[in-house]
Amino acid sequence: MREYLLTLCVTAAVTYLLTGPVRKFAIAAGAMPEIRARDVHREPTPRLGGIAMFGGLCAGLLVADHLASLNGVFELSNEPRALLSGAAVIWLIGVLDDKFEIDALIKLGGQFIAAGVMVMQGLTVLYLPIPGIGTVSLTPWQGNLLTVALVVITINAVNFVDGLDGLAAGMVCIATAAFFLYAYRMWFRYGIEEAAPATLFAAILMGMCLGFLPHNMHPARIFMGDSGSMLIGLVLAAGAISITGQVDPDALKLFVGGERNATHAMLPVFIPLLLPLTIIAIPFADLILAIVRRTWQGKSPFAADRGHLHHRLLEIGHSHSRAVLIMYFWSALIAFGMVAYSVAKESMWFVMLVVVLSALGLLLLLLPRFTPRAPRWMEAFVPPRYRRRRNQVVASSAAGSPDGAAGAAAAEESDEADRTPVPAGVNGATAVGPRSRFN
Repeated sequence: MREYLLTLCVTAAVTYLLTGPVRKFAIAAGAMPEIRARDVHREPTPRLGGIAMFGGLCAGLLVADHLASLNGVFELSNEPRALLSGAAVIWLIGVLDDKFEIDALIKLGGQFIAAGVMVMQGLTVLYLPIPGIGTVSLTPWQGNLLTVALVVITINAVNFVDGLDGLAAGMVCIATAAFFLYAYRMWFRYGIEEAAPATLFAAILMGMCLGFLPHNMHPARIFMGDSGSMLIGLVLAAGAISITGQVDPDALKLFVGGERNATHAMLPVFIPLLLPLTIIAIPFADLILAIVRRTWQGKSPFAADRGHLHHRLLEIGHSHSRAVLIMYFWSALIAFGMVAYSVAKESMWFVMLVVVLSALGLLLLLLPRFTPRAPRWMEAFVPPRYRRRRNQVVASSAAGSPDGAAGAAAAEESDEADRTPVPAGVNGATAVGPRSRFN
């Protein structure tokens, strides 16, 4: 455990220290796109944060290769080299996209190539554990196609959720922490050495996210971009595929006590395949809602808008930071709940705890709806969020104008004028040095 923690700390430190110089390089290189209508941030912000994260990945693998307990992972398995090769391909595609905005089909092709590189070096799903049946061996073509599909889906799920400052890195870090506990338990309790590569990948991925988060929390000074989001998605998928393809159900002594007991006991084998779904769950729900919403409004399902889940959290009254923390909460509940269920799947206390935490999560989602408003004589003594002054200004503007609608529109135009961002550029709002304010 000490060597895993050392690898995590080195990865986090290298990522953190590289992010500052990478930010200056991104500004000088012009990797600062103009703000789009659907964006939440109000200042042009440099991307290319994935460069620092890739540096952290390389540093973590290099350190692990020189540690006594982890050196065997590199000697007995080719999976770390397969991960590094695939990560290099997807990182290069992401860097080009952050700078030149390459076509979506080219990015998708790059994702398939990166997954294929890992498959060619042995990082693939060898079999599928099925409850009540046992281990089903896959043909090489079946295993390769399933591996590529898992990698591409996970990469795009992480890329899709990257919509608020610190959201993608935090959610991936939470899911990876749960995955690390699961993989380490498989290695420590059952003595399965094949779980060591997945545990190492999880430790390195946590370090990458933790090192980047201080620069990416609201207000973000740099975005990870596609070079970062696709990279951490690939590492997350690689860990899940590694442990799924190597864990032998017979070594876990699962088939004892009849078919029903074997079915329940097989759950730990499914956890690696299910953990990436903790990242996909929220983005997938958002995707389905977006398709239904846009189709209902007569728009194309691919038309961009501001109706995603994180946009709705902001609209109902949550601050940027609170919206991110709420999505962190739900990710932690799903990821750690799944791992805990594999350990204590027959405990009623666990079920009750999940129910209570889910109710708490729903309360947090609806909290702005229950925000009390102070009487007028108390407005000077309470925080601004409990005052009615903004609503009164809009109402008075509407009442004082010849046309109430025109007054309200004027108030909205005034508010939008205050939100006009400073144009991007080397000497713009995000130039090296103090951050300027809005016009």
